[in-house]
Amino acid sequence: MHAKDILIEGYGRIQEEVHAAVGGLDPDGLNARPAADANSVAWLVWHLTRVQDDHVAGAFGLDQVWLGGGWEKRFGLGLPRRDTGYGHSPAEVAKVRVDSGDLLTGYHDAVHEQTLTALRSLTAKDLERVVDDNWDPPVTLAVRLVSVLSDDLQHVGQAAYVRGLVQSAEA
Repeated sequence: MHAKDILIEGYGRIQEEVHAAVGGLDPDGLNARPAADANSVAWLVWHLTRVQDDHVAGAFGLDQVWLGGGWEKRFGLGLPRRDTGYGHSPAEVAKVRVDSGDLLTGYHDAVHEQTLTALRSLTAKDLERVVDDNWDPPVTLAVRLVSVLSDDLQHVGQAAYVRGLVQSAEA
C-alpha cells in the first residue's frame, strides 16, 4: 500500500462520518447549539469542509470548491469570501445556518472529490514538497495532508457528539 492510498482511505472516513453526523437531522437539529458559545453540527461540518477545501486547494494550486463551485453563494452566510471559520466568535458561529443537510453534504462531497483527484496524482516525492514555509520547520505536503485529516476527524467527532446531545434533548 502506498502513502496516497492511506490518505485516500483516511479522507474517505471523514466523508462517511460527515454523512452520519448530518443524515436525518432537520434544520433545527443541524443548527442547534447546546450552549450560547457552542458550535452546531452545521458549523462544525461547514468548518471542517472549508478547512479541507482551503488547505488542499492551496497545497495543490487548485481553486477552492467554495468559490469556484458556487457554494459560497448557495450558503449565503454573509461572511468574508475566504472565511474558513478559524477563530470564529459565537456571533460568527451563529451566522452559519443551513436549511438542509443536503447543502452541507453536497459541499463536502464536492470538496472530497477534488481532494481524491489531487491525492490520486501523488507520488512519494510530492509528499516531501514544502507547501508552507511560514513555520519552523517548513510544512511539507505530507504534514499538511495529515494535519487536515486530523483536524477534520476531530471536528466530525464533535459534530457526532453535538448530534447526540441534540437528539437526546428532543427525546
